[in-house]
Amino acid sequence: MTAEAKSTAGAGGGPGPTPVDGGSPPAPALGGTLFVLMIGVFVTVLDFFIVNVAIPSIQTDLHAGASAIQFVVAGYAIAYAGGLVIGGRLGDIFGRRRLYAVGIVLFTLASLACGLAPTAGALVAARVVQGLAAAVLAPQVLSTVGATMTGEAKARGFTLYGVTMGLASVFGQLIGGLLIQGDVFGLGWRACFLINIPIGALALALIPRFMPDSRSPGKPTLDIGGMLLFSAALIAVVLPLIEGREQGWPLWAWASLAGAVVLFAAFAAYERSIAARQGSPLLDPGMFRERAFTAGLLAQLVFYFGQASFFLVFALYVQEGRHYDALHAGLIFIALGGGYMVTSLTARFVAARIGRQVIALGAVLRIVGMAGLIAAVAHVGTTGSIWWLVPALVIDGAGQGLAVAPLASTVLSRITPHYAGAASGVLSTGAWAGNAFGVAVIGVIFYGRLAQTGPADPFGHAFSGSLVYIIAVAAALAVLVQLLPAKPAAAK
Repeated sequence: MTAEAKSTAGAGGGPGPTPVDGGSPPAPALGGTLFVLMIGVFVTVLDFFIVNVAIPSIQTDLHAGASAIQFVVAGYAIAYAGGLVIGGRLGDIFGRRRLYAVGIVLFTLASLACGLAPTAGALVAARVVQGLAAAVLAPQVLSTVGATMTGEAKARGFTLYGVTMGLASVFGQLIGGLLIQGDVFGLGWRACFLINIPIGALALALIPRFMPDSRSPGKPTLDIGGMLLFSAALIAVVLPLIEGREQGWPLWAWASLAGAVVLFAAFAAYERSIAARQGSPLLDPGMFRERAFTAGLLAQLVFYFGQASFFLVFALYVQEGRHYDALHAGLIFIALGGGYMVTSLTARFVAARIGRQVIALGAVLRIVGMAGLIAAVAHVGTTGSIWWLVPALVIDGAGQGLAVAPLASTVLSRITPHYAGAASGVLSTGAWAGNAFGVAVIGVIFYGRLAQTGPADPFGHAFSGSLVYIIAVAAALAVLVQLLPAKPAAAK
């Protein structure tokens, strides 16, 4: 019996498909397993992006100030990023199906609290709980795919993960615009949160039947000290990256970033000491000795430097510069989503032929797409049709689709099952930290160029300058990919 099969077999029974043939669920159950897992991916990513469309309505309805509105977004992101590694480790210890179900319950209840929030303070508190719930359920997706599936099933799982994550990101603004403009049941912005309730109920109904259980082999224990140190260090990084630019980079932001270095160093020393005593560290140092993991984590960070940051400046350009409403701006994202869907569904077949270079190819397509957008923005000026941007958006979406799933699968298909939960948590944390860093950097570039006098099209000028940053990020990714293992991992 393989290590993966042992991990699953010792997970503690209960209903749900039993992995066979070294780990994968039986074929009839595989579709249900992947469907229920992707529900968690979709709602957690969607809720980060969908709220941007609802902010004006929330501000008016709840009489919320600028600070409260910032924390409606930041509270979710900080709690999510800060808890991902811990959520993954809890799944290793207590069982991934159990933690996934707990996360779905908490996320659904927190969504209900968001939708019923009477004040801005109540909404911020509910968003923090929602972020923590997302951190509990999200790592269980990749670790379940990695630990309970093999061969073709595992490849399908990673592919669907990439497709779902990208589509939730791309279409979050469109879905939010449709819900608000449709004013479903007179709920207005509240529908953006309450829509999660039937989705969560569906997931809970399917988990007992379709989701296999797994956990880390052996008897790992909970590393409380490591959890506290890691959470404090990550918050010390993410909080100033999200809030620093909005507040003009005050002294506390720089002090927080400096403190994060000390906290991460203390965390690393603490984890090494636990590993030396044959304990159960939150992040085993041995995980970072696997080349695919360390190089993949770095590539993941760099890729996400250019994702949420691009969505931000594109939305600012379309809505503030070209005066499109949220719904019509969201419709333009369909072009990017179309390109993304086509390549993300086929990325694993390309990866089977060219290995790590599929990610480099995605980076090159992003560079081509960004160059096309710069040319299109210059062509349309302030009065031309914005639909000239569509071909470049399709190319950029195709580039993103070639990178997302192969990045995750390159790392997690090689990681040993013992590290599955922690590794998926770190990988997801890298994505959110990369997004936060990218938004902070591109905000400085965009608003700095917007403040310049002289350009006839100030928003186009700011947007085009920001795209140069995305080009640099994509070029860096193409180089970093060369550090990854050259050949795809053999099916296990």
